[in-house]
Amino acid sequence: MNRLSNQPQVPLHKQKKTTDTYDIFPAFQLEPNKIQSGYTGLFDKLKTSRIIILDGYVGVDWSEVAAAISDYFSQIGVEFNLINCAYYYKKVDELEKLTAPFLGNEDPVFGKKTDLCIKDYFQSDFLSEFDSLPQATTIIYGCGASLCGIDGSLVYFDLPKNELQYRMRAGSVTNLAIDELKNPKQAYKHFFFVDWVVCNKEKKRLLPYVDFIVDQQRSASPTWMSGDVFRAGLDAMSESYFRVRPWFEPGVWGGQWLSKNIPGLPLNEPNYAWSFEMIVPENGLIFSSSDILLEVSFDWIMYRAGEKVLGKAYRRFGDDFPIRFDFLDTFDGGNLSVQCHPTTDYAREHFGEDFTQDETYYIMDTKPESHIYLGFQEDIDPEEFRQELENSIASKSTINVERFVQRLPAEKHGLYLIPNGTIHCSGTDNLVLEISATPYIYTFKIYDWQRLDLNGEPRPLNVDLAFENLDFSRKGQVVQDTLISKPEVMGSGDDWEKILLPTHPEHFYEVIRYEFDSEVTIPTAGQCHLLMLVEGESLEMNTSAGITNKFHFAETFAVPAATESYSLKNLGSKRVKVVISYVKDLAC
Repeated sequence: MNRLSNQPQVPLHKQKKTTDTYDIFPAFQLEPNKIQSGYTGLFDKLKTSRIIILDGYVGVDWSEVAAAISDYFSQIGVEFNLINCAYYYKKVDELEKLTAPFLGNEDPVFGKKTDLCIKDYFQSDFLSEFDSLPQATTIIYGCGASLCGIDGSLVYFDLPKNELQYRMRAGSVTNLAIDELKNPKQAYKHFFFVDWVVCNKEKKRLLPYVDFIVDQQRSASPTWMSGDVFRAGLDAMSESYFRVRPWFEPGVWGGQWLSKNIPGLPLNEPNYAWSFEMIVPENGLIFSSSDILLEVSFDWIMYRAGEKVLGKAYRRFGDDFPIRFDFLDTFDGGNLSVQCHPTTDYAREHFGEDFTQDETYYIMDTKPESHIYLGFQEDIDPEEFRQELENSIASKSTINVERFVQRLPAEKHGLYLIPNGTIHCSGTDNLVLEISATPYIYTFKIYDWQRLDLNGEPRPLNVDLAFENLDFSRKGQVVQDTLISKPEVMGSGDDWEKILLPTHPEHFYEVIRYEFDSEVTIPTAGQCHLLMLVEGESLEMNTSAGITNKFHFAETFAVPAATESYSLKNLGSKRVKVVISYVKDLAC
C-alpha cells in the first residue's frame, strides 16, 4: 500500500548499529523463534479451522489480506467462503450523521472524542446473519469482523498510527466505513476523535481472545506471533521497562539539531521539527525475536497491564498513559507559533478529554542569545492585544510580539512551566524536551509570524478559542516567580545529587534530575518513571528483577511502577544528568 513519508518503516530484521548511539528502532527482546514473517506461515496455522475471524485496525490493507488468504486456500485445494464484514456496515450517509457530532463541523483541527463503539457501525442484522454456516471453511474479515457472533480462530491485524497517517497522506486509506477520501487534516481529525476511539475500545475487548497478532505495516511481508506470546511479552514489559519507537516530522519552524545528532534519520527532509519520543497515543512498541521485528501500537500494554505500568496513578488515569516526552527542534529554524492550551474544564467539555495539555519546556541544548516567549508583559491590555492579532490576520502584517509577551533567555537544563492557559512558544536555536501531560493536539495558535506551512498553505489560527482560555494574570513578575522552576537539592552523596525541578501546582507530574559520576539506585515508590539521559554518553539500567538494558543520550524510556527499584550506571567518562518525570502522589 502506498505511503507518503520519507521516514522508514520498521525493518523486517533487526540491523546491527554502526554506532553506539541513539536507536531509532528500539526493540524488546523475546525468546528465539517467537515471531514469524509472511502470510503463508500464518495461514498454515489456520488451515484446519472451520471459522477464521480476521479483525483489525482502521487503515489495514484488507484487500491485500483478503487476496493473500484466498490465494492460499485456493492453492491447497480447500473450499472456503470469504466474507467482507464491510458489506454489513450501515450506509455511508447514515454513518456520516452518526459521526458528525464529534467532528467539530468545519473546524480544521478540533472535534470531540466519540462515545460510539464499533457495533454502532453495523446493520442490526449482522449478528444474526451467520446462524447457519456452510460446511466449507468460512473466513470473515475487516474492522469489526469479531462482531459476527460466532467462535473461530481470531487474528488481529494491527497498524502503528504513524504508518496509518503515512497511508492517509498518500490517499491510500479512508476513515472507518467512509468511502470519501478527505483531505489529510480532516481525515486526521476524524481518526483522532472517532476512528481511534472506536477501534481502541474493540481492541481492548478482543485482547484476551486473540490467537495471533499481525503487524501489517510492510506490504506483502507481515510479521506475526501467537496471542499467548504477545500477552506474555506485554506482561514482561509491564514488569521491567519499555521504550517506544520514536518517529520524526518536519515543520515550518523545524531545525537541524535532530538531523545532525540522531543517526539513521533520512537526510532528504527540509528539517525535523518534532521527535515523538513518547506520545503514546501515536507511538508503537517493537518486539524482537531471532532478529525479526514486530511493531504494535502502545495502547495494548495499557489494556493488558495498565495498573502494573502506572501503579498509584492508575486510579486516576486508567488506560490513559498520563505523561509525554517529545523534542521541539528550532536549531537554525524558526519560532514556534505563539500559543496556549485549554483549561481542564474546557478540554473536558469541548473535546471529551479527562485532563488537559499542561506542559513544561526543558532546554536540552541552546545557543547563546536564544530565548523563549512565556507569559504576558505587566501592562498587558487584553483588548488591545486581541485587536492587534485580528488586524494582523486581516492585513497579513506582522506584530511586535514582545510588546505583549515576555521574551526570556533560554538556559540549558532550565525548566520553564506552561500550565494551561499560559501564552508561550519556543524561540529559534533551542532543542526543547517537552515534558507534558499526554494530550498533544490542543494548541490554540494565536500568531504565526505570517508563515505558510510546508505545503504553502496558511496555518490555522485559533484566536477565539485562545481568548476563551488565556490566563492574563500570568504576567510581569508573576512569570519570574511562578513559571521558571527553581531547582532544589533533595539529596546528595559523594558523587551524586538528586535535584527537584518544581513544577506548577496545576501540573500533576513531578520533574527531578539525577546528576552522578558512577551509579545511583532509585525506587519507583509505586509510580511509573519516564527517563531521559539529557547529558552524558550512555548508561546501563538494572531493575530489581534482574533486567538489564543500555540507553544512550537523548533516548526516552520508562520504568513501570511494578519494577520496585532500578539502578542507573554511568558508562561514560563524564558526569551524567538524567531527567525523570512521574505523577505526583497527591495527584493520583
